[in-house]
Amino acid sequence: MDKYRITFETWNKVAEAYLEKFSGLDLYNDTYDIFYRLLNKKAAVLEVGCGPGIISKYISAKRPDLRIDACDVSPRMIELAKQEVPAARLFVMDARELHTLLQRSPSDKKKYNAIISGFCIPYLSKADTEKFFCDCAALLEKNGYFYLSLIEGDHQNSGLRTAGTGDAAFVHYYDEAFITAALKKTGFEVLHTFRKPYSQETHLVFIAKK
Repeated sequence: MDKYRITFETWNKVAEAYLEKFSGLDLYNDTYDIFYRLLNKKAAVLEVGCGPGIISKYISAKRPDLRIDACDVSPRMIELAKQEVPAARLFVMDARELHTLLQRSPSDKKKYNAIISGFCIPYLSKADTEKFFCDCAALLEKNGYFYLSLIEGDHQNSGLRTAGTGDAAFVHYYDEAFITAALKKTGFEVLHTFRKPYSQETHLVFIAKK
């Protein structure tokens, strides 16, 4: 079984527990506030790796004018997100397949004013992360905004992590220099960088502009 499949099956299994654990977490709200305040009225927003819809729910409550699409690789996460954010357009999609949105017929193609991805790339390899940034840039309108969060650390320490419940996922760590360089390479300018201590980890948040 490949490492992505292990991770995907875990997210599907723990969807309800994930929603219960993180739905009340306000650690990142100040960064979401900065992000949505950059957006024009009725901006089109895509959330990638939306999980049970926690971020989209927060943003849509603050900015009900925003037109939100959201996707996740886990069907169960999407089922929960539909309950949490009924006004959003939700669909199942692997973040590695974003390029397929660009291959649709002209009537189905859609560009976005902003993309938000909370803790998606900790589950993507370096090569897939760089491709993900490239796909996001292609999906964004000129002067579009990109919100990204991840777990800071030495990439060499990436690997399989198993919880006390026995559920496992492959976790990838990245440092600020790599992310900043990869964003620049794919046409982004970093506007803000934040560090958030969480448990025994440090989380990095980037807000960038195309």
